[in-house]
Amino acid sequence: MRRPDSFSLAMLSVIAIASIAPPSAGILHTLSPLATAAVALLFFVHGASLARDAVLAGIGQWRLHLFVLGITFLGFPLLLVPLTHLPLPNVPDALVLGFLYLAVLPSAVSSSIAFTAMAGGNVPAAICSAALSSVFGLMLTPLLLTVLVGHRQSFPIAQALIHIVWELLLPFVAGQLCCPLLRSLLEARPAIKPRVDQGVILLIVYLAFANAMRNGIWHDLPSWMIVATVVFCAAVLGLAFSVTTWLSRRLGFSRDNEIAAVFCGSKKSLASGLPMAKVLFAGNPALGLIVLPIMCYNQLQILIGPLIAQRYARRHARLRNDEAAEAGNP
Repeated sequence: MRRPDSFSLAMLSVIAIASIAPPSAGILHTLSPLATAAVALLFFVHGASLARDAVLAGIGQWRLHLFVLGITFLGFPLLLVPLTHLPLPNVPDALVLGFLYLAVLPSAVSSSIAFTAMAGGNVPAAICSAALSSVFGLMLTPLLLTVLVGHRQSFPIAQALIHIVWELLLPFVAGQLCCPLLRSLLEARPAIKPRVDQGVILLIVYLAFANAMRNGIWHDLPSWMIVATVVFCAAVLGLAFSVTTWLSRRLGFSRDNEIAAVFCGSKKSLASGLPMAKVLFAGNPALGLIVLPIMCYNQLQILIGPLIAQRYARRHARLRNDEAAEAGNP
């Protein structure tokens, strides 16, 4: 088992601080506009760092891209929605809503690409698939969530879409327009993007848990329910890896494209999920509980992803050694 990375430890520290000593309502009110500006900065940086030539290099793999979009926005809802309708005693509605939200989130960009590269897969295609999922998710996530939530709660879709456009989509487009100017800076300083990602996520997590503590959301949540959430997320992730692997082979994907399909299709984006949750569930005192599933799922995919990538890499190394041995012994 891998040791927790520094970001995971930082997230646990932020949660602990927000839970033990939540700030006053005045401080939370002051930090809210700062978080909104930070989210806009995050999507601006994402747009500026998305290299168009890399996207164009992988855009021809249309079967792979349709596969990833289908798994991300259809497969996950088909899996999770029936489970959320089971008679689950004492499970808060906010946690059920969190699993519905997890189901409609886009794929993670950074980890999908990193694990695809580690496993020796089709990196340009992974970049394109993850980027398409992220961009489509800006509109598909709130629309699908509205359909899935149904009678569970009132969801102001028009207002949510307006906020998505202003706070997320326009900064992303602005970043794309500035990409030629900023690309050399971001390439020369590759730490900028992950630091922005992590800083914004930590700020949103802090505000979400601090608000939840001030509103008493966590007081009535037993510890076994948090453990059950982690176990359930692990089961969903394991099923996602299994289904994407099986389907990609049934569809005849090459090994390189299978790797990209598995990692892009099984991931859910924390970097997009938390900022969108702040917009979509603005003012909801149970935001900390709503984002709990995506936080658990993200940590699990970071822990398990490298293990699967290394298995792919070892298998590829064995195949190359076998091919070299056969070439040397005609």
